[in-house]
Amino acid sequence: MFFPKVCEACYNMLADNELVLCTSCRHHLPVTNFHFENSESVKKVVYGRAKLENATALLHFSKKGIVQELMHNLKYRGHEEIGKFFGTWLGGELKTLDAYKNIDVVVPVPLYKKKLRKRGYNQVDKFGREIAKALHAEFNDTVLVKLKSTKTQVFKERLLRFNDEEAIFEISENQSLKGKHILLVDDIITTGATVEACTSVLNKIHGLKISLATMAIAD
Repeated sequence: MFFPKVCEACYNMLADNELVLCTSCRHHLPVTNFHFENSESVKKVVYGRAKLENATALLHFSKKGIVQELMHNLKYRGHEEIGKFFGTWLGGELKTLDAYKNIDVVVPVPLYKKKLRKRGYNQVDKFGREIAKALHAEFNDTVLVKLKSTKTQVFKERLLRFNDEEAIFEISENQSLKGKHILLVDDIITTGATVEACTSVLNKIHGLKISLATMAIAD
């Protein structure tokens, strides 16, 4: 009565059968269908910089759009249920596709430890956990470690390449992941710099195959 559940996009009250988003907003979400169409759109973002077996994004992201509002609520307002909602949705779709049935481990892009303490959670944690559950895969949030903070605008500048990429991320161990197929998960892919930095260190693991799934891709 005092704290009614509202849609995370339009803030209207949710009906009893609605979760996170109202029916109207869900129908207006700009879905990509990349994984159903075998689209190379996500791979093209990191072409020549990161080798990916498969790659997809659930939604298109545009400034001042509905997806930006959802991402803002997820990252800065503590609404982790949005990540879980998207993970359940995307996981349910990926488990029907042969390309994702051999995923062994789901690995989230980590936050720098100081940012994690400040925010209290990694915004892709529940997203990744739900996908792992749907794919009957392990969820490992310790294999990748972020060593230093990076400003968002640095990642947005495609021409600013990191000469010390391996100083941004490191792997905590590699024995258990040898020869495995991992699914790297993140909230949004823009220039692909984060994916490039992560795959750079993950490729130190012998025989590792990497696929990628994100909540959104920037237009």
